[in-house]
Amino acid sequence: MLNGSCLCGAVAYEADAPVERIVHCHCHTCRKTHGTAFSSVTAVSRDKFRWLRGEEVLGAIESSPGKLRRFCSRCGSHVMAERVTQPVVLLRLGCLDTEVRNVPQVHIWRSDAAPWYDPKIGLPEKQEGL
Repeated sequence: MLNGSCLCGAVAYEADAPVERIVHCHCHTCRKTHGTAFSSVTAVSRDKFRWLRGEEVLGAIESSPGKLRRFCSRCGSHVMAERVTQPVVLLRLGCLDTEVRNVPQVHIWRSDAAPWYDPKIGLPEKQEGL
């Protein structure tokens, strides 16, 4: 069971599904939407996904024809994306409350990638902030 929520806790969901594949998307709209170099997502079957609370505070933007990015209108967290005609929804891994230990499988849309980030370059790591 996967559980997720927004930053302020107003929106929560669950999905009775495992994380099978993690994708880092570098497309222009993911970068703009999340203000990051990429967005990490996993797809789960639509029929296994359900909102637990907060549907009334969800906002949405159609970022490309037929694709809705759903976010909490209170805190701004982007929690999921969907194409309503598709059998899966895309969960934003940063909003998962369930610990996931899977390793990402692929970077997509590298043609749109931020020029200041290259996943092939290893960087020093710190356990906390600067």
